[in-house]
Amino acid sequence: MQRSAQAKISVQILGFDGVQALDVVAPLEVLAGVQVSGLSGYEVSLVGLQDRRFTSETGIVFEAHSDSSTNLPADVVIIPGGSGLRRPDTLKAASQWVLAKAKSAKRVVSVCTGTYALAAAGLLNGRRATTHWRFAADLAQQYPAIDIDPNAIFIKDGPIYTSAGITAGIDLALALVEEDFGSSAALEMAREMVVFLKRPGGQAQFSQPLSSQIRSADRFSDLIAWMVANPGEDQRLEVLAAKASMTVRTFSRRFKEQLGRSPARYVEDLRLDASRSRLERRHEPIGTLAMDLGFASDDAFARAFFRRFGVRPSSYRDHFQTKGAA
Repeated sequence: MQRSAQAKISVQILGFDGVQALDVVAPLEVLAGVQVSGLSGYEVSLVGLQDRRFTSETGIVFEAHSDSSTNLPADVVIIPGGSGLRRPDTLKAASQWVLAKAKSAKRVVSVCTGTYALAAAGLLNGRRATTHWRFAADLAQQYPAIDIDPNAIFIKDGPIYTSAGITAGIDLALALVEEDFGSSAALEMAREMVVFLKRPGGQAQFSQPLSSQIRSADRFSDLIAWMVANPGEDQRLEVLAAKASMTVRTFSRRFKEQLGRSPARYVEDLRLDASRSRLERRHEPIGTLAMDLGFASDDAFARAFFRRFGVRPSSYRDHFQTKGAA
């Protein structure tokens, strides 16, 4: 529900030693900069977990407005991520703080790996959530009661908001502004910060290539290496099963057990990752790229690329192609 400019929304952002600085600063800059009818829309304060002074991963020293012993109410609480949160004592203290705040706060928000604090507090059980793509699998393993979406930029599930890595805190903060003060106010802040109001695609477009995530068993290691090195070759199920000296049925079952996805899905994923690398390094017709990588047509490639990354191949190339690409 949108609020009037006269009713400031109180926001508390937690800080701790080893915090990711941008996880703190990104939402702070968005929310603190919101002006509605000439008045500030939010009252934003930093809260130090252990002390008023805390130091980020990169050595930036923050001076908080208060520490966690000051029990002031807040409409919104934001938990940033950072390597410090992976220390058991810090994680325990942060989860206890956010659990206490959640009893009265209207929104509980995490940025990047701040999701771990919400998870440890039990606030995400039975809910959808996201985090930085690098930590999504670990979070899912540690907290199986949470439905983790590793591709989302941010997720709202009831009063709980979680976001992907680092700069996704800007996306989430802009979404809060839009909810509170409307799209015009959010668009104005997006223009001020020179960012997308709604970023196209999901975080899969920024994650590591598939080839660096291989978790194959010994039986499949040679086959996977061949598949990655030859994405444009015939990789139909029957061909792959023959190379592994298995029946099609046995191969399909064991492949999915070891790799976590069907052979067809794996082939499409590795071809899409190969295409992403080509789009970043070369300027060539989309049809040529699609044919080289084994797609039935450029349209089939474009549809698969959009389904995986949330953007068209041409748009991805415009955003990520390196300067001087051939």
